Amino acid sequence: MRCYYCGAELDDTPVCPICGTDVHIWKRVCAASNRLYNDGLDKAKVRDLSGAIESLRLSLRYNKNNVQARNLLGLVYYETGDAVAALSEWVISGSMDADDNLAAYFVSKVQKNASKLADIDQSLKKFNQSLTYCRDGNYDLAVIQLKKVVSSNPKLVKAQQLLALLYIQGERYDLAMRYLRQAIKIDACNTTTLRYMQICRENLRGSGRRQTKKQDQDEVVSYQSENDLIIKPTRTIADNSTVRTVLNLLIGAGIGVAFVCFLVIPEVKQRANTNAAAQIVETDQSLAVRDQTIETLQAELDSLNQQIKDASDASESAGERTLSYQQLLDAYQFYAAEDYTSANLAMENINRDLLDTEEQELYDSMQVTMETSTMETAYERGMEDYNARSYEDAISQLLLIAETRPDYEEGQAAYYLAYSYYYSGDYQNALKWFDTVLETVSGMETETSERLTETSQNMVATLEEEGYTAAE
Repeated sequence: MRCYYCGAELDDTPVCPICGTDVHIWKRVCAASNRLYNDGLDKAKVRDLSGAIESLRLSLRYNKNNVQARNLLGLVYYETGDAVAALSEWVISGSMDADDNLAAYFVSKVQKNASKLADIDQSLKKFNQSLTYCRDGNYDLAVIQLKKVVSSNPKLVKAQQLLALLYIQGERYDLAMRYLRQAIKIDACNTTTLRYMQICRENLRGSGRRQTKKQDQDEVVSYQSENDLIIKPTRTIADNSTVRTVLNLLIGAGIGVAFVCFLVIPEVKQRANTNAAAQIVETDQSLAVRDQTIETLQAELDSLNQQIKDASDASESAGERTLSYQQLLDAYQFYAAEDYTSANLAMENINRDLLDTEEQELYDSMQVTMETSTMETAYERGMEDYNARSYEDAISQLLLIAETRPDYEEGQAAYYLAYSYYYSGDYQNALKWFDTVLETVSGMETETSERLTETSQNMVATLEEEGYTAAE
């Protein structure tokens, strides 16, 4: 166990042996976190995954640096089909402790199986879509989508519970029980699953009793007459003479229908089929002629459209080329008058590829000259702001130079940018630019580079001792 203040290893005393901080309460908090971790581990071993999740979350609430609890929570999430939550816990765990941490093994194991990871990702997206269908009242679409989710990710307990709930709403309790049994195999003590199973059992038993009672009522009718119980059968025996007459009539009608069906109707069908076949052949010929005509007209139309497109492209290209030359001329007028700001604005919309070789060389020359002038102006303004202790304004000016030319003025732009960040309180960016100065001026053998190197080395050492790291 380590001290929360200085990170030193703790002993049996109630204070830190290095910094003297009172760690009595901290030890009790860590002990509570470890007890909850052990409780979550015991629950996970008996597949009480929902209970394990609650215990492990509470353990991390006491001590967020409990790497074992965080790794186990990721495993439990992965076992319930929620790979995104599992990867989140493992990544956090790896950032806390990178040495001999099982989280790195778990993450690499999942990432190696890219196809399975993609299937899990798709199943979670489909599950979210199912939730949207449920909120909109499209329960049939939700059921179809959830079946796909359960098929691709059978461990996703939430999908099985939602699918069972939709079946319960539709009074399909037998189908709901099928998915609830699959969910209970994964998470044996999930209260939501157990509650849904209780609802299904009650309704299935109730439907069985109602069906049995109805059958008993249909079979026997009884009533009391004085002291005797009289049972009356529901099926009565009636006179058969009328039935026989009706039966004979039906047999005769059936014979007549059979005669029509076996003799008359086949002839009519054959004649109709012959006429239909002839009409089909004639229609096919007409369609073939029409399709050929359509193909010919379509080919002509495509040829005309291509000609129109080529002419339009040529016209647009000529117009863009003319516009580029006009913009280059306007920019050169500003450039000749040393109005580099206006010249730069005029050159932003010029398409260099449309210019000839000489005009491209002029464009490149103007670009280099203006960039040099812009850097000189920005450097002068930045140094004025730095000397006036207006460090935020100095950062905005010097950053324009240092990002493009860190070696500008033998690295002094980056050097004073680092000090501007330092005096403005942004130590991460200050450390970053001091490192940049060291990388830039290390190969220069001048008095300025030696002075910048020495000062930057001192500032880097000071900031790193204070625990700051360079901004990315």
